[in-house]
Amino acid sequence: MTEFWIISAPGDQPSQQAWERMNVVTTKANLSTNFKFAIPSLKVGTLDALVSLTDELGKLDLFAESVVKKIAQYTEDMMEDTKEKLQENLLVNGVDIVAYLSQFQWDMAKYPVKQPLKNLAEVLAKQLSQIETDMKSRAVTYNNLKSNLQNIERKNAGNLLTRTLTDVLNKDDFVLNSEYLTTLLVVVPKTSYAQWQKTYESLADMVVPRSTKMILEDSEGGLFTVTLFQKVVEEFKAKARENRFTVREFCYNENELKAEKEEVTRLAADKKQQYGPLLRWLKVNFSETFIAWIHVKALRVFIESVLRYGLPVNFQAMLLQPNKKSVKRLRDTLNALFKHLDGASAGTVTDAAVEIPGLNVASHDYYPYVYFKIDVSLVERK
Repeated sequence: MTEFWIISAPGDQPSQQAWERMNVVTTKANLSTNFKFAIPSLKVGTLDALVSLTDELGKLDLFAESVVKKIAQYTEDMMEDTKEKLQENLLVNGVDIVAYLSQFQWDMAKYPVKQPLKNLAEVLAKQLSQIETDMKSRAVTYNNLKSNLQNIERKNAGNLLTRTLTDVLNKDDFVLNSEYLTTLLVVVPKTSYAQWQKTYESLADMVVPRSTKMILEDSEGGLFTVTLFQKVVEEFKAKARENRFTVREFCYNENELKAEKEEVTRLAADKKQQYGPLLRWLKVNFSETFIAWIHVKALRVFIESVLRYGLPVNFQAMLLQPNKKSVKRLRDTLNALFKHLDGASAGTVTDAAVEIPGLNVASHDYYPYVYFKIDVSLVERK
């Protein structure tokens, strides 16, 4: 199952009994795997502050989720031929996502509980924004390298009329620095090799005999050199076209070829050099971002529980991992067990008979207990 639910209910006696019944029923019927979700006692502040934070944290929750998924997706895209090792790079505090969620503990050092809730939200927002900005910058640099290298590789994989010739040409294949002679490159279909050998010397008056040589071949044909006098080049091209031989426009320049080879070598070396550090950065910051995201979820659960169940703070939060085939049965079971918490029937918010200030339930389903979903389907398979 690629989602988890965090729910909360009051910590009073009737609700404690409901928790116990829920654990027994859901476990026995294999509806879900349940874990206690420990949220510390945070500074409540004023009701107005809580209501104001509800909207802010809703937006921050979406933003945090988007950053988590961007890092996960970019990690997979970057790993190319080693995607089977993706999960090794998507750990949280050194453990997999399920283990982290099921053993969640508030990070007191990063997010001190004595800080006002608004301050905690600001710290989380700043951390997530910085990571996203840093990732964009690193990704642009690496993507440019990768794109430039891929463009060159695509040229290598093109047909004989378009592919780069850096890796196949030799200075000795050409007549260079001659006042009268020049060497052309001609693409000849495989089925016409014999015709080429018989006719190329007669396609113009001044073709050097026995000057042709095949320097490259693919599945469709071959690339041949031919040497001739410069003044008959246009005549040769016209006759070649008539015989379905294609003269490729090319001028041998040793410096340009050398520069192109060096560029390929440099790009490949730069990509290799950046790959390791970038992958390590992604691994570290996936963990940091995921941790921040779950702390945002915990803040939302805390605030909504206080708004819904009142003061003094007394609620129990629990993490549920639903069985994929039993989601509806699990929802019905929870609604039945906790219906005493609310006079409204469980269902969508349009069915609810009451409106709770600050809960912003218009954008999602309403239930008699506090509910938030964690979607951990982090990577889109292509």
